[in-house]
Amino acid sequence: MNNVRDNVEKLRYELVVDDMLAIAQYTLDRGILTFTHTVMPKALQGKGVGSRLIASAVKDARARRLKVVVRCPFVKAWFAKHPEAQDLLQR
Repeated sequence: MNNVRDNVEKLRYELVVDDMLAIAQYTLDRGILTFTHTVMPKALQGKGVGSRLIASAVKDARARRLKVVVRCPFVKAWFAKHPEAQDLLQR
């Protein structure tokens, strides 16, 4: 089940797990989605929650035909492990 939500007012993707909020902050400008920061509660770290959050955000970016810029180390590591998504990266 995927409950990732794009909170456009706060410019972040959100995922609530066990009443805890994980977020991927971004900016959006002229068709470029820039991931700037992620926040993961300690209790959720190492459980695949962050990967699920980013995978859903990237899927949304693809559906919206956005290019992606990565400024967040976690998101950068996610892209390094997912070559199938690297075509979205702004070069």
